[in-house]
Amino acid sequence: MTSEKVWHQDNPHQNNRQAKGLLGLGWRPLSRQFAWDFVWHLLQNDTSELLQKGLDFTSDVADALGRNHYNIFANVLSLFSENMRYEWDEFWEYITPDPPTPNHCQRETIFVNTPVTQTVTRESIPIEYVLNRLQEVTLFKVLDILGSPDLITQDYMDRRFYYPLEKFANWQRLDVFGTVYGYWSNPEIWLQITNQGQGRRCYSLMADEIRPLVNKATYNVAVMLSGYQSRVGQVHSQFQIRDFPSDIQRFTDTVQQSILDQNQLAIVVHGEPGTGKTVWTQALAKEVLVPLGYTIFILDHDAVENFVPPSYLERVALIINEADNLAKNRASEVAQWNNKTEHILSLLDGTLYQSVIDDTGIKAQQKLVVLMTCNTTERFDPAMLRKGRVDLTYEFMHRFV
Repeated sequence: MTSEKVWHQDNPHQNNRQAKGLLGLGWRPLSRQFAWDFVWHLLQNDTSELLQKGLDFTSDVADALGRNHYNIFANVLSLFSENMRYEWDEFWEYITPDPPTPNHCQRETIFVNTPVTQTVTRESIPIEYVLNRLQEVTLFKVLDILGSPDLITQDYMDRRFYYPLEKFANWQRLDVFGTVYGYWSNPEIWLQITNQGQGRRCYSLMADEIRPLVNKATYNVAVMLSGYQSRVGQVHSQFQIRDFPSDIQRFTDTVQQSILDQNQLAIVVHGEPGTGKTVWTQALAKEVLVPLGYTIFILDHDAVENFVPPSYLERVALIINEADNLAKNRASEVAQWNNKTEHILSLLDGTLYQSVIDDTGIKAQQKLVVLMTCNTTERFDPAMLRKGRVDLTYEFMHRFV
């Protein structure tokens, strides 16, 4: 997790808000709450320490009230001295439970730095930007699903504050000068927001199991990685599966059953231009993959070379068109000039991204479907069609578009 930082920036409006202090912005001091069950726990499990601290504090009070060379009024005032306040705070902190704090050892975490900025050059596809944007979209959709938390606190200037829940609108509008925590008790989920300066924030969502929420947040999400067209959106299809010839509909049924039965599946459909290969992948994504909870990635050839499926997604589907121009036979001279064949073979094997576990701790096995289209399989590297890499192939023969 990132360390605490105080937000300093040259924005006069923001400086005015900070000058008002958190109290002027609606935050309230968070005090420790007395609980009889906690005192009973101390009495049962830490009896001697409880009695000792109680006697020490009582003795301090007696000393303050029993000074003979001061009148009673002065002795009463001494109860409110800085020294007595320190003694009281120490005793109060012992007999009251600590306010809830996040468990940074929780098994699964998703985080993002906002706002996500894009740097585009003519030589590269902004893969990192788009994947960060996807992570940002996912995190904020999860927060929408969770709704209002049970507690919002902020640590700032060695003090802890809370924000009244009835005033809470959304996380982006919340004033963050130190470190903000949001807490949902059921299930136990924590949000940590830290200020990065210059208007930037880091959002970290921590839970024992975050995948079910991520699955809901990424429903019907599609990501296109293709030069300046890269974006995060929704799956779209011009046609439905029932619009295709009956043999392709039967093949689709086979594909659907295989997706249900296997954790990893690779499919190649080939045929002449105009036989509906690309629109079929779109229809399959819309009608089969999305309802099963898959996040769709449409990759061009440059994106394939640098793509690794995000580890926080449980189900990933990749659509790669014109794959015969990508995974060319490595014996040919053209294929010698790039390593795209090796990369796509690694994607199909799963060795590229499963050999090292991501440090987020999200380790559940990821389901992967790879859909590839091509005009002919003759230009493929022989290793592509080897058993265990491509599971299903089908030739589209009917003119569709």
